[in-house]
Amino acid sequence: MTKPTAYNREASETQPPLNHPGYGSTAERSPGKPLVLLPHSLSEITGPLYGQDSIGPNDHDLTRQHDGEPIGQRIIVAGKVTDENGRPVPDALIEIWQCNAAGRYIHEIDQHDAPLDPNFTGAGRCVTDGEGNYRFITIEPGAYPWGNHHNAWRPKHIHFSLFGNAFVTRLITQMYFPGDPLLELDPIYLSVPDAKAREGLVCAFDLENTVPGHALAYRFDIVLRGRDQTPMVG
Repeated sequence: MTKPTAYNREASETQPPLNHPGYGSTAERSPGKPLVLLPHSLSEITGPLYGQDSIGPNDHDLTRQHDGEPIGQRIIVAGKVTDENGRPVPDALIEIWQCNAAGRYIHEIDQHDAPLDPNFTGAGRCVTDGEGNYRFITIEPGAYPWGNHHNAWRPKHIHFSLFGNAFVTRLITQMYFPGDPLLELDPIYLSVPDAKAREGLVCAFDLENTVPGHALAYRFDIVLRGRDQTPMVG
């Protein structure tokens, strides 16, 4: 059996440290001792699996989950999920959550005085196809204050949670939008030390997949593991 070794994420240039001084809440939730990397067993590598049966017809379209249209700019967010070798990851469960166009989440903790949208819950999910592709239709989120420091505002972003073919392949991250002036002021985005890795968190405008007269489109590709892994920004 391979001897477990400590996983030192603090030394990684492409992943944020578990405790980042600029991001206040990481001090409370980061482990006090080095994590231990355990060898994978067969059950961890092969399951559980997720399939289309558990996904509803409108789960991927956050603009069609209620009786009316949500307020805001409709956008399409699509991309490909790959492993560390660039191979597509099919049947990966992707869940997203976000605030509405006014910068408000439907959550009891969110007491921001921006309005709620009765036609927008802000959560969706889908499963990647055989080539690792996914696609969501949603509303461009707004910026919002978050109290981390004086006059702190989060850039527009969408949270992603991904599962490959097992729980050990899970990745949680955030997708940002190009040209957002708040990016260079955001300690969560800046917690990724390497500039190139940070750029991997920013989606790209995708004119080809824009639906004329209806929705803009953005592309966000995701790498689950390895040197080029998409940063795990919680």
